[in-house]
Amino acid sequence: MDEVSTHPPGWHAPGHYDHRGCPLATRDRFGRRLIQLYAGLTLYGTSSALLVRSGLGLEPWGVLHQGLARLTGLTIGVVSIIVGAAVLLLWIPLRQRPGLGTVSNVFLVGIAMDATLALSPEVHSLAVRLPLLLAGIVLNGVATGLYISARFGPGPRDGLMTGLHRRTGRSIRSMRTAIEVAVVATGFVLGGTVGIGTLLYALSIGPLAQLFLRVFDVPPASGGSTVVAGGQPRRAILRR
Repeated sequence: MDEVSTHPPGWHAPGHYDHRGCPLATRDRFGRRLIQLYAGLTLYGTSSALLVRSGLGLEPWGVLHQGLARLTGLTIGVVSIIVGAAVLLLWIPLRQRPGLGTVSNVFLVGIAMDATLALSPEVHSLAVRLPLLLAGIVLNGVATGLYISARFGPGPRDGLMTGLHRRTGRSIRSMRTAIEVAVVATGFVLGGTVGIGTLLYALSIGPLAQLFLRVFDVPPASGGSTVVAGGQPRRAILRR
């Protein structure tokens, strides 16, 4: 004979749910994702600052940010925030949906960049600049894996590329290449640093990001989250 429950409707076994009836595993997963998001964005800004300090070449969007910073006299972090906000406006005609990670990305990366640059001295020796470059690239890959795996929405520049891919029907690779070539060329004309680091970054960041996406992957909750925008293709590992 089936056992008849004596507990009221909605009752859950203690130890598996919080006081609101939310599964503890889901709450823990959400907390881990938040930590990954903000750790990843902070580390992204820090790693970008290391590339600036190396003086051997920046990532594509970094070239543009540095060029605009030299033109306007603003810090590179402030320029990054302004450019990120401007790119986010381009999401409107592309009908992209921002998430918590998208908005956080706009501000936190630039703030972390300026803070790191303020705390780190300029270096001139190649024996120091080269390790800074390598550390910046590797940490950038770690940061990318952290914040994308958190699934709180793509960064503004990532969403621009995936949005154009959906609207035009062209491949993500071609959209990424076209935009980043234009960004690098514009930044270089404005005085941004293009060098061996730019090439090394372009060749290595994809494999590094894919590796750390697997390392930091958080299985999605069955119920989803209201602060998460629609996911992005794993093949679209795109940078700032």
